[in-house]
Amino acid sequence: MNPAKRRTVIAGNWKMNFTPAEATAFINEIKPMVAGKDNCDIIFCAPFVSIAAAMEAAKGSNIVIGAENVHYEAKGAYTGEVSAEMLKAIGVNTVLVGHSERRQYFGETDETVNLRTKAALAAGMRVILCMGEVKEQRLAGITNEICAMQIKLDLAGISAEDMKNVIIAYEPVWAIGTGLTATPEQAEDACAVIRATLAELYGNEVAEATTIQYGGSMNDGNAAELLSKTNVDGGLIGGASLVAKKFTAIVDAAQ
Repeated sequence: MNPAKRRTVIAGNWKMNFTPAEATAFINEIKPMVAGKDNCDIIFCAPFVSIAAAMEAAKGSNIVIGAENVHYEAKGAYTGEVSAEMLKAIGVNTVLVGHSERRQYFGETDETVNLRTKAALAAGMRVILCMGEVKEQRLAGITNEICAMQIKLDLAGISAEDMKNVIIAYEPVWAIGTGLTATPEQAEDACAVIRATLAELYGNEVAEATTIQYGGSMNDGNAAELLSKTNVDGGLIGGASLVAKKFTAIVDAAQ
């Protein structure tokens, strides 16, 4: 578990799930289950069309509703995209950037992830920045090098001051939606490399204050052991974030 200076963050990524009505029902179900569990921040990143409904349902609770992506331009001919200004206008202050599925299926690169991160930070948003190695890189033994390189590229031009609003989500791509999970030791090693790279870029104070989540098939069965590691400060939860009982068990593991 992380030191007192770092906030534990348990975030759910709903991906392309939950209509507005389903989002409302889910939040209404889970609200009483996580009420008063304040040792961690609880976030659900929702599809754009379900954000408003989820936010309305979450009013007065300890649940924050965020978005799953943001574009780097303020406005213009970018069909299908949503700007930070648009998200802020409906009350969204937290956003996922650079999820492996965005990189894998939609051609997002470290360069565009960096631009999206900068745009969100400039709008005063909190960013959950996702990064991690693919299976071939893990097998080739270059996980540490890949993690360090990605952090440097994704955070290029981002100030130490801005890092107060950045959460890093380490997601080994081979463990996303596959049922495979990094061992607690693998997760700890990668998160330690990420923190060391942050120290190289920004100094120890920023590195020690930055929340680093694990995001690779964390569930109610493995959360406690993963969260017990020194450099694992929370989780970015996929499938288990769609089931109130499972997500609540992960929140309980973080208390």
